[in-house]
Amino acid sequence: MRTYTHSVVFTRGVTEGWADPITDPSLIDWTARQAAAAIPFSVVDGRPLNPCETTGIRHGRNELGHWGEQLAADAIVTADTASSRWLLLVERSDGHGWAVPGGYVEPGEDPESAAVRELEEETCLNLSSASRQVLPARYVPDPRASDEAWMVTVPVTFKLCALFAVDLPAVVGADDAKRAAWVRANSYADLVAQLKASYDGQVFRAHKAMLRDLLG
Repeated sequence: MRTYTHSVVFTRGVTEGWADPITDPSLIDWTARQAAAAIPFSVVDGRPLNPCETTGIRHGRNELGHWGEQLAADAIVTADTASSRWLLLVERSDGHGWAVPGGYVEPGEDPESAAVRELEEETCLNLSSASRQVLPARYVPDPRASDEAWMVTVPVTFKLCALFAVDLPAVVGADDAKRAAWVRANSYADLVAQLKASYDGQVFRAHKAMLRDLLG
């Protein structure tokens, strides 16, 4: 039974506001957090229990700041050219690979707005006026999670339907993204192959199942 919380959670996480300052989970108001959760979870002896997987870290928060469920939103932006489908990805600055733009839903913010905000912050692409679809919340197997701190995301899809004759919309990696790029994604297998060939990169583990489901 492993206990682990990264030291940055207690320092930078608390200072920047993305981590709970409370170190003893039994002091959390679990009734409120369970009521607000997108995916129901149990609390045993004052400690939250990951509802979807066993991570190998039984106690502590690993690299996440929030005890229990942390709600995020992800912007899944695809665009069509005459011959291919393209997916907008960002290379994470933490070394966990390539992911769709996204991040934490802030207090009082709805996931749809969070996805639009995170998309612009990480890629400088503003799609606030574009049509989109909000999909059901889903658990994502984030490598930073533990049995007591985990991620749930709300995917928001944007399908740019115009056939771009020359160039796809310009994107630039910003905020906590090292770079942003359109990657060919005629299927999930195609996406994986293109990432490897073009960037020697791989899909962020938390997004593999989600993208496999959405891309086919």
